[in-house]
Amino acid sequence: MQFAHHFVYRLLLLALLTFTSCKSENNSHREAHLREWMREDDTKRVLCTTAMVRDLVERVGGGSIKTLTLIQGEHDPHSYQLVKGDDEKFLRADAIFYSGLGLEHNPSLAHYLATHPKAHSLGGYLFKKEQKKIIYIDGAIDPHAWMDVSLWCQTVPFVVETLSILVPEYKDIIKKNGEALISELHHVHKCMREKMQRIPNEKRYLVTTHDAFNYFARAYLAEKEEAENGSWYRRCMAPEGLAPESQLSTTDIHRLVEYLIAHDICCVFSESNVSRDSIKKLLEASSKKGHFAVMATKPLFADSMGSKGSQADTYMAMMQYDANTISEEIMRTSCIQH
Repeated sequence: MQFAHHFVYRLLLLALLTFTSCKSENNSHREAHLREWMREDDTKRVLCTTAMVRDLVERVGGGSIKTLTLIQGEHDPHSYQLVKGDDEKFLRADAIFYSGLGLEHNPSLAHYLATHPKAHSLGGYLFKKEQKKIIYIDGAIDPHAWMDVSLWCQTVPFVVETLSILVPEYKDIIKKNGEALISELHHVHKCMREKMQRIPNEKRYLVTTHDAFNYFARAYLAEKEEAENGSWYRRCMAPEGLAPESQLSTTDIHRLVEYLIAHDICCVFSESNVSRDSIKKLLEASSKKGHFAVMATKPLFADSMGSKGSQADTYMAMMQYDANTISEEIMRTSCIQH
């Protein structure tokens, strides 16, 4: 018994040391990258609010620019507040790209983005170009447009145009990078659509922590006619709204339990940077009603990408990871009650 306790203790200690080491390594990498980004040279500095924005900008700009992500790790972009040192990043940036559509809505950050003369909104560009494709939830704009690869892809020409003005000597390379990226994104979108559509129609329903998967549901889970007539929204539901707040009422729980029962949903999904409390409450309430569902073994990524070296450390990798995970988990748990 003493040996067993000692063995468990050593395993826990090893796990803690590994976690601490990885966290320290990530912090060191970020600090080194920040120092390089801030270093005085002739390369233009571009600041991006989220990793999804930066990945696009970096792919288009290539070696012509230096990029930096403002909201790093698993910080929530909906509620991110400026911290010490952020004002200097804005000051030193030659261009700023942000997601927009109300994603970065904390007053301190929103003010900087709205008033900075060098700030460019990808979502704002989409809103002007494809207003009919922008989703509204209870009267509010859904900012998670990157969750539809074919829609997010349409911001690439805007990035190409903006960077070509910033570094005109590289405009030919930037144009070529943009064209290659668009081609890759179209391919990823097509593959994701095919994978999701292989899930039986009656099982193609998604419950996640917060309302981040509406664009995903319309693009990949819905039937073509559902996407066209607006009934795609029945394909997904979440206990929390567009910005996760971990506040769940009894009415919300009841509504979601009824949704699970109505569509015989056996698997619900947590998200990498959002508390699992609401999902746990939902599963407990569902069980009391006699409907047994489980939490997926792996979380999804929506408001943040995976850490460097993970299966979701680029925008395209993140989207493919989500599609693969949803497909695998739904099929794995589809017979849980039968």
